[in-house]
Amino acid sequence: VQLQASGGGLVQAGGSLRLSCAASGNIFSINIMRWYRQGPGNQRDLVASVTRGGSPNYADSMKGRFTISRDNAKNTVYLQMNSLKPDDTAVYYCNADLELRAGILENYWGQGTLVTVSS
Repeated sequence: VQLQASGGGLVQAGGSLRLSCAASGNIFSINIMRWYRQGPGNQRDLVASVTRGGSPNYADSMKGRFTISRDNAKNTVYLQMNSLKPDDTAVYYCNADLELRAGILENYWGQGTLVTVSS
């Protein structure tokens, strides 16, 4: 079982990126999926989360610029990031509560994808 994140890269301020994270392996179902980020010298902070039903929640500083979504058929969560700022530079990690057996949830992390926003 693993989470594979992709989509990071170098973008100019004001630009956009779309991150993806796909869960693979013997998974019964996926509960909440999340994106975190960790900038240089900073702690890892929650960016956004989305329930299995598609209800999103965002950190206050991301509201209006970032959109989290998921495709349950593909076991994939997305993060659309618009109006990017240099302060958004960070390694972005996906995280999910995976149900590997009925009723048993385990928390998994992806490997991270680097987003660099130049001024």
